[in-house]
Amino acid sequence: MPTPGRQPSPTVYKICPRADWDAACRDGHYRGSADDLRDGFIHFSAASQVAATAARHFRGQPGLVLVAIDAAALGPALRWEPSRGGDLFPHLYAALPVAAATAVADLPLAADGVPRVPELPA
Repeated sequence: MPTPGRQPSPTVYKICPRADWDAACRDGHYRGSADDLRDGFIHFSAASQVAATAARHFRGQPGLVLVAIDAAALGPALRWEPSRGGDLFPHLYAALPVAAATAVADLPLAADGVPRVPELPA
Protein backbone atom coordinates (compact mmCIF):
# COMPACT_ATOMS: atom_id res chain seq x y z
CA MET A 1 0.00 0.00 0.00
CA PRO A 2 1.31 3.49 -0.83
CA THR A 3 2.51 5.65 2.00
CA PRO A 4 1.20 9.17 2.65
CA GLY A 5 2.77 11.61 0.23
CA ARG A 6 3.39 8.98 -2.45
CA GLN A 7 1.35 9.24 -5.66
CA PRO A 8 -0.43 5.94 -6.37
CA SER A 9 -2.58 7.32 -9.21
CA PRO A 10 -1.77 9.59 -12.18
CA THR A 11 -5.27 11.12 -12.12
CA VAL A 12 -7.30 12.40 -9.20
CA TYR A 13 -10.91 13.56 -9.28
CA LYS A 14 -12.92 16.39 -7.75
CA ILE A 15 -16.71 16.54 -7.60
CA CYS A 16 -18.08 20.07 -7.36
CA PRO A 17 -20.98 22.20 -8.56
CA ARG A 18 -20.69 23.28 -12.20
CA ALA A 19 -21.11 26.93 -11.11
CA ASP A 20 -18.11 26.65 -8.77
CA TRP A 21 -15.95 25.08 -11.49
CA ASP A 22 -17.01 27.71 -14.02
CA ALA A 23 -16.06 30.46 -11.53
CA ALA A 24 -12.71 28.75 -10.94
CA CYS A 25 -12.07 28.67 -14.69
CA ARG A 26 -12.60 32.44 -14.84
CA ASP A 27 -10.27 32.91 -11.85
CA GLY A 28 -7.64 30.36 -12.90
CA HIS A 29 -7.79 28.48 -9.58
CA TYR A 30 -10.30 26.43 -7.62
CA ARG A 31 -9.95 27.21 -3.93
CA GLY A 32 -12.26 24.48 -2.68
CA SER A 33 -15.68 23.88 -1.20
CA ALA A 34 -16.77 25.00 2.26
CA ASP A 35 -15.64 21.59 3.56
CA ASP A 36 -12.26 21.95 1.84
CA LEU A 37 -11.75 25.41 3.30
CA ARG A 38 -12.74 24.15 6.77
CA ASP A 39 -10.33 21.21 6.57
CA GLY A 40 -7.41 23.19 5.13
CA PHE A 41 -7.03 21.12 1.95
CA ILE A 42 -8.97 20.21 -1.19
CA HIS A 43 -10.48 16.73 -1.01
CA PHE A 44 -9.99 14.54 -4.09
CA SER A 45 -10.71 10.90 -4.87
CA ALA A 46 -8.86 8.25 -6.83
CA ALA A 47 -10.84 6.58 -9.64
CA SER A 48 -11.76 3.66 -7.38
CA GLN A 49 -13.13 6.06 -4.73
CA VAL A 50 -15.26 8.43 -6.84
CA ALA A 51 -18.52 6.44 -6.83
CA ALA A 52 -18.50 6.01 -3.04
CA THR A 53 -17.64 9.69 -2.56
CA ALA A 54 -20.51 10.69 -4.86
CA ALA A 55 -22.98 8.49 -2.98
CA ARG A 56 -21.81 9.52 0.48
CA HIS A 57 -21.34 13.26 0.06
CA PHE A 58 -23.27 14.40 -3.03
CA ARG A 59 -26.60 12.52 -3.06
CA GLY A 60 -29.45 14.73 -4.20
CA GLN A 61 -27.24 17.58 -5.42
CA PRO A 62 -27.96 18.49 -9.04
CA GLY A 63 -25.62 20.41 -11.31
CA LEU A 64 -22.40 18.63 -10.37
CA VAL A 65 -19.33 17.97 -12.47
CA LEU A 66 -16.49 15.50 -12.13
CA VAL A 67 -13.13 17.13 -12.83
CA ALA A 68 -10.19 14.89 -13.76
CA ILE A 69 -6.86 16.32 -12.60
CA ASP A 70 -3.31 15.44 -13.64
CA ALA A 71 -1.88 14.52 -10.23
CA ALA A 72 1.72 15.12 -11.32
CA ALA A 73 0.88 18.74 -12.17
CA LEU A 74 0.05 19.38 -8.49
CA GLY A 75 3.53 18.61 -7.22
CA PRO A 76 4.32 18.07 -3.54
CA ALA A 77 1.18 19.97 -2.40
CA LEU A 78 -0.76 16.77 -3.25
CA ARG A 79 -0.54 14.24 -0.43
CA TRP A 80 -2.10 10.81 -0.08
CA GLU A 81 -3.41 10.48 3.47
CA PRO A 82 -5.51 7.96 5.41
CA SER A 83 -9.20 8.77 5.57
CA ARG A 84 -12.40 6.73 5.34
CA GLY A 85 -11.67 3.20 6.53
CA GLY A 86 -7.92 3.82 6.45
CA ASP A 87 -7.97 4.13 2.64
CA LEU A 88 -5.52 6.70 1.26
CA PHE A 89 -7.19 9.74 -0.29
CA PRO A 90 -5.52 12.55 -2.25
CA HIS A 91 -5.54 15.93 -0.50
CA LEU A 92 -4.26 19.15 -2.06
CA TYR A 93 -2.71 21.68 0.33
CA ALA A 94 -2.92 24.56 -2.17
CA ALA A 95 -5.36 26.14 -4.59
CA LEU A 96 -6.04 23.92 -7.61
CA PRO A 97 -4.80 25.44 -10.87
CA VAL A 98 -7.56 24.83 -13.42
CA ALA A 99 -4.85 24.21 -16.03
CA ALA A 100 -4.22 20.86 -14.28
CA ALA A 101 -7.70 19.66 -15.32
CA THR A 102 -7.67 17.12 -18.14
CA ALA A 103 -11.44 16.57 -18.43
CA VAL A 104 -14.75 17.76 -17.00
CA ALA A 105 -17.91 15.63 -17.11
CA ASP A 106 -21.45 16.37 -15.96
CA LEU A 107 -22.76 14.09 -13.20
CA PRO A 108 -26.51 13.64 -13.71
CA LEU A 109 -28.47 12.21 -10.82
CA ALA A 110 -29.81 8.66 -10.93
CA ALA A 111 -33.35 7.90 -9.74
CA ASP A 112 -32.04 7.38 -6.19
CA GLY A 113 -30.39 10.83 -6.20
CA VAL A 114 -26.83 9.53 -6.42
CA PRO A 115 -24.67 11.21 -9.08
CA ARG A 116 -24.00 8.82 -11.99
CA VAL A 117 -20.24 8.45 -12.27
CA PRO A 118 -18.88 7.54 -15.71
CA GLU A 119 -16.53 4.60 -16.11
CA LEU A 120 -13.07 5.76 -15.08
CA PRO A 121 -9.67 4.26 -15.89
CA ALA A 122 -8.21 2.25 -13.02
